Amino acid sequence: MTADISDSSMAMTYSTKRCRSGSSGWLIACLGLPLLFIQIATSSMAEMEKFPFYDTAKHGWFWYEDPPPETEQKNETPEKPAKETTRKIPSLSTYTIDDVWNMHPDDFQKLLGDLQKKAVQYPTEQNILEYLTMQDIARRKALAYTHAASYVTQKYTDIFHMNQVYPIAEPGVTARVQLQQEEIADTIREGKNDHALLFFTSPNCSFCSKQHQILAYFEEKYGWLIRTVDISQKVDAAARFNITVTPTLLLIRRGKPDSMPVATGVISLSELERKLYQAIRSLRGETTGDNFMVYDFQKGSSLDPTSILHTEKQPWQQSPR
Repeated sequence: MTADISDSSMAMTYSTKRCRSGSSGWLIACLGLPLLFIQIATSSMAEMEKFPFYDTAKHGWFWYEDPPPETEQKNETPEKPAKETTRKIPSLSTYTIDDVWNMHPDDFQKLLGDLQKKAVQYPTEQNILEYLTMQDIARRKALAYTHAASYVTQKYTDIFHMNQVYPIAEPGVTARVQLQQEEIADTIREGKNDHALLFFTSPNCSFCSKQHQILAYFEEKYGWLIRTVDISQKVDAAARFNITVTPTLLLIRRGKPDSMPVATGVISLSELERKLYQAIRSLRGETTGDNFMVYDFQKGSSLDPTSILHTEKQPWQQSPR
C-alpha cells in the first residue's frame, strides 16, 4: 500500500515537473486536458438527462401505450392584402324621370342619400342640381300620397273616418261629451244594485279626509253604498285585497269573488265617475283590455280596435265604388 502511494506521488511529481520545465506545447497540453475532461463529462450528463435510458429501460418502447399524436403543421398561407374598392359615384344621367318616380322607396332613399353625399363632397353645379332634383321628386311623391290618401279616406268615409264618433268641430265635441256623460251616469246608476265600493283608510291620513268629502258628493248624487274600512283595525280585509296604500277605492260585485281597484289617492268626482264606469263594465265582462276605454256608442267604429276582426268582408276585398 505504501509502495503504491509512493509510485503515484512520483508520477504526479514527474508530470508537474514536466509541465513546469517543459516547452510551451507541453504547457498548453497540461492546461487543456482538464478542460477537455470537464466538457466531455458535462455533455455526457446532459445526454443522460435527455435520454434517461437507465431510468426507463424496463418501460419498453411503447409499453402498450399509444404513441403521442403528431402535431400537424398548418400550412399558413399569407393573407392577401385587401383590395382597394373603388366607390361608385351615382348620377341621374343613367335614369329617366319615370325610373326615379316609380323607384322602390328603399332604392329611392339610397339614391337620394348618395347624391347628397356626392354634392357635399364635390359641390359642383351639376352635382347640386341632381341632388335638388331628387329632393323635388321626393316632395312631389309625398304630396301625391297625401292627396291619394285624402281621396280614399273621403270616398270610404264610413270605414276610415272618425268624425262620426270623435268629431273635432266644437258642436260635435259638445255632443260627444254629452253622450259620454250620459252613458257613464246610466251605467253607475244601474250598477248600484249589484256593486259596492270599499273605501280603505288609515289613521292620521290627511288625504283620506279629502277623498271622503268627494265621496259624500258621489253618494248624494248616485245613492251608492260606500263602506269605509280602516286597515289598522281590519287587517284581514286589507290583506285579502292586498291594500297597502290609503286612500284606496275598490269595487266589488255581489255574489262574485272578483274585484277591481278604482283609484288610489285623491281623485276628482269626474275622474271617479269615469274610472268607476270602466270598472263596472270590466267586471261585467263587457270590455277587455283591448277595448277597455271604448264607449258603447263607439263600438264597431274606427275607435273600436278589435271590431275589424269581426267584419266578414274586409275593405280591400270590396269592389271599388
